[in-house]
Amino acid sequence: MISDTERAKILIEALPYIQRFNGATMVIKYGGHAMVDEELKRGFALDIVLMKYVGINPIVVHGGGPQIGELLKKLSIESRFVEGMRVTDEKTMDVVEMVLVGKVNKEIVSLINRSGGRAVGLSGKDGNLLTASKLKYLRNRGADQPPEIIDIGLVGEITAVDTKILSNLLAGDFIPVIAPVAGGEKGETFNINADIVAGHVAGALGARKLVLLTDTAGVLGADGGLITTLKADESKALLSEGIIKGGMIPK
Repeated sequence: MISDTERAKILIEALPYIQRFNGATMVIKYGGHAMVDEELKRGFALDIVLMKYVGINPIVVHGGGPQIGELLKKLSIESRFVEGMRVTDEKTMDVVEMVLVGKVNKEIVSLINRSGGRAVGLSGKDGNLLTASKLKYLRNRGADQPPEIIDIGLVGEITAVDTKILSNLLAGDFIPVIAPVAGGEKGETFNINADIVAGHVAGALGARKLVLLTDTAGVLGADGGLITTLKADESKALLSEGIIKGGMIPK
């Protein structure tokens, strides 16, 4: 239990940040253990509502890997990954959309609303928020070798972001909660990494901050230590050396 003195100290320390980001838009990617631990879920919802109450405009983009994996297992559909990306055939895509849009998204919206906020759930298909095309995934095979082209199914890359629906929701004092599923120009449905969606949405809106909630501290070096800053050429070198791998690649 936090004492009144500790609570006052926290608010005093937070005041400069509240003043600095008042009126600002922040995109928060919600994933990892915080999505399955009940106490962390409640804490996340309260934090989002608090941000809204102090004048910040939060937008939530969520993942749902564990929940997708659980249902795929129940349906006896194999889960396969290529460097942190889920291989998504048509059956898997049906499950991905069902879980992300129909289950996880609505649970997050309900939790935020019960915590005192006004959240609205949507996917990239709603209001043409996200348009995507099939991702052409190239895997590095080392120096002096052409990259390997890998077909990972209905995994998409974002080709356009239409922020009108988000702007309207923010203007109405709502908290948008986005599931990372997008439509294609030919009516396809694509699974998109939530980190990538969060980055594109933040860029399109000119958000003041992009926050990624994960189970790891960030990108880790060869010694296991946290790399706090990276330039583009340094990232490419770490990728080719296999130091950045798995779920760190999209980040």
